[in-house]
Amino acid sequence: MADYRVRVSKDYLVFSAGHFITFNRNICERLHGHNYQVEAEVLGRLDDNHYVVDFIALRDALQKITLELDHYMLLPTEHPMIRVEANDKEVVATFENKRWVFPREDCILLPIPNTTTELLAQYIGERLIRDMGTTLTNTATQIRIAVDENNGQWGEWIETSF
Repeated sequence: MADYRVRVSKDYLVFSAGHFITFNRNICERLHGHNYQVEAEVLGRLDDNHYVVDFIALRDALQKITLELDHYMLLPTEHPMIRVEANDKEVVATFENKRWVFPREDCILLPIPNTTTELLAQYIGERLIRDMGTTLTNTATQIRIAVDENNGQWGEWIETSF
């Protein structure tokens, strides 16, 4: 049985966000931001309409997610060394001797261990699968989400089990 591939990459599938990442266990980047670009690719069988997934449905679902991330501070809630505490008014994030305080309405708390492009791609991909449901998974055999943080620096997530 043949597989087919569709890809959605639009100049408005973008979001601007602040973040920081940690690496090598004890190094924490300075707070900074990116203008992220997102694309999705779906590999699979053709459905009764003779397409893998409706371009419009895929595009709209992806745009909804990118709009939800746009102009926020992205904070990981599953990092073993970054502590994130939130109340109605503010979010406090700490890492070793660093401490940041943000207005609550300016933050998105993500269930990931670090805000790398790879994990942002995974978050977006899992949201896309959840939001689109069987519209996407009935024919898909593979989904790839790519997130570009700096004009050619892409992190990708590929899922093959639905």
